[in-house]
Amino acid sequence: MIDLRSDTVTRPTPAMLEAMMTAEVGDDVFGEDPTVSALEQRLAGMFGKEAGIFCASGTMANQIAVKIQTQPGDQVICDSTSHIYHYEGGGAAFNAGVSLRMLEGDQGRFNAEQVRDNINADDIHFPKSTLISIENTSNKGGGSIWNLHEIKAIAQVAADHQINMHLDGARLFNALAVTDESPTEIGQLFDTLSICLSKGLGAPVGSVLLGSEKLIKQAKRVRKMLGGAMRQAGYLAAAGRYALAHHVDRIKEDHHRAATLAALFESKNYVDRVLYAGTNIVILQLNKETNEKVLLEDWKAKGLLAVPFGKGHIRLVTHLDFSDDQLDQLSSIV
Repeated sequence: MIDLRSDTVTRPTPAMLEAMMTAEVGDDVFGEDPTVSALEQRLAGMFGKEAGIFCASGTMANQIAVKIQTQPGDQVICDSTSHIYHYEGGGAAFNAGVSLRMLEGDQGRFNAEQVRDNINADDIHFPKSTLISIENTSNKGGGSIWNLHEIKAIAQVAADHQINMHLDGARLFNALAVTDESPTEIGQLFDTLSICLSKGLGAPVGSVLLGSEKLIKQAKRVRKMLGGAMRQAGYLAAAGRYALAHHVDRIKEDHHRAATLAALFESKNYVDRVLYAGTNIVILQLNKETNEKVLLEDWKAKGLLAVPFGKGHIRLVTHLDFSDDQLDQLSSIV
């Protein structure tokens, strides 16, 4: 079965499993797991932040970031396609008691002028704008990459209005593989960053939230309340450390295969439009005569898994476990 539902479906490689099984561990709730600490410190150093906290998922890391930088009744500015809005179970409202001001961007990317125009006035009738969230790459934007100059412009607007910035970096390494930008330069523009290890990097579990010592101290308290404080978590963190050492450069292979997929579907008469932004996500907009559920069932029967992505749309995501041989096989399936 060729599984392109997500880049989260990968299995640990034999070498990654070996790193996990031989990891030095301790009780992380007591701050005694050296492998977790090493992972947190490495990512914090890479992005120029003071500290990090290992979380069970990207959703947990994002939700903690929202919680520690807002108060109930505040408002978070994000794109209308953001993961924190669509795919986190209403967590921003449930966990932090905040509302979302959703901007209509270009493939998930808004601009500084839009942000400036949507910051609420200091008026008791309006929720207080306290956080701006950016998702890079943008999932529903077809893996679109943010322009660094635009992020800098948004960060200046945020600074002018004393608003914090959060980066949902679930696929940030996919973006960096294309732009070759400095992680430190990215990190300095945000108060918090969530870095996912279980997508393009191929680890089985985990994300790391990065920020200042003060924010991460608050994050540890919130993680505990959410039930996310884990004990000998070093076995999982070891997979993340291995991925950072061995899987970052190979992300470009996923992009090459996704580009081939995008070109393949351009010629299919059941596809009206292919949304591909140069990373590892391909979104198909089907013609009106094609039912995505029927098409997906047909593919599944032939050995291909993908996911519906809104009415008339299908998403495919390339990853560590998708090979050139499978790419050739997929051509005959579709």
